[in-house]
Amino acid sequence: MDRSFLSWPFFDARHRALAEDIETWSRQYLGEIDHENVDATCQNLVKALGDAGWLDHSSLDPEDPDSKLDVRSLCLIRETLARHDGLADFAFAMQGLGTGAISLFGTPAQKTYWLEKTRTGRALSAFALTEPQSGSDVANISLKAEKESDGYVLNGEKTWISNGGIADVYCLFARTGEAPGAKGISAFIVTPDMPGFEIVERLETISPHPLARISFKDCHVPASAMIGESGSGFRIAMSVLDVFRPTVAAAALGFARRALDESINRAKSRELFGAPLGSLQMVQGHLADMALDVDASALLIYRAAWCKDMGTERISREASMAKLFATDHAQHVIDKAVQIHGGDGVRKGHIVERLYREIRALRIYEGASDVQKVVIAKHLIENY
Repeated sequence: MDRSFLSWPFFDARHRALAEDIETWSRQYLGEIDHENVDATCQNLVKALGDAGWLDHSSLDPEDPDSKLDVRSLCLIRETLARHDGLADFAFAMQGLGTGAISLFGTPAQKTYWLEKTRTGRALSAFALTEPQSGSDVANISLKAEKESDGYVLNGEKTWISNGGIADVYCLFARTGEAPGAKGISAFIVTPDMPGFEIVERLETISPHPLARISFKDCHVPASAMIGESGSGFRIAMSVLDVFRPTVAAAALGFARRALDESINRAKSRELFGAPLGSLQMVQGHLADMALDVDASALLIYRAAWCKDMGTERISREASMAKLFATDHAQHVIDKAVQIHGGDGVRKGHIVERLYREIRALRIYEGASDVQKVVIAKHLIENY
């Protein structure tokens, strides 16, 4: 794989060392991954990532009050894991996204109790935001959290929740009603052993991942389960997505890099009309377009990550640009890879066929492509 991008000024020496280490680990441990039993595979991957220390990058160190999330490191890890195996990337990503609210806004007690578990792989986490009637429109969530003397009572549903059914802790967003819309939402820590918490349905997709629809019926959560202040849930959710949205783009970049690598190998090894496939100008054109999309995506991704690491409070514009471009263009790259591979490209179990199924969801979750365009346009108009 082309690793010249590591010499870009976005990275320090520690990032280059990290990239080498995660590549070595991935080659050693991610050779054959079971994609049939996704629950067990994800649980095993989280444990392996925790044992190797990679999950230390996914959240803040509860023992170090000065620790910070390094977005460039998160992106490098996700890019590398995705290039090797999509489920490995998923397992790592959810430990960070699922506890992002606790990392950034949790109390010391919340951080100590949960982050020590998720960073070591002893607990799986989930980010429970989406509802049947509100996906990208976060301000429209309707799951209610009604105040009572010693806490809150939850009633409603969440859906498309990654790690749903296997997570040990859910960072959940519910309407507490301080004001209409975005200002009336709060964040809570919820566990599946709470009475009234029910996994209603396990959801299957074209690329298997642990997903579920969850119901809450008179589910009591203590007041100590609230993350941050009452009514601050929307701000918390957006802050978490600001950090982790560039990492979704990085995962897409990992898929695209793998597709490009496989295509170059195919172009050099496959013969057509008595000459290597790569001697055809049309194939050369495809490879050039793919390389351009890969490098342009990387520049947008690591610009966004660098801005966040340098102290920019909100990177909504940069993160949205990175996610929009990288996920959409990874789809283009992988589609070209399928074309170059011909029949093998659609053969079940082939790496390119798997990439084709993996990439599609990234253009939807954590803000669909069309929504990213709205975010970018609003930012441009408001700051003109």
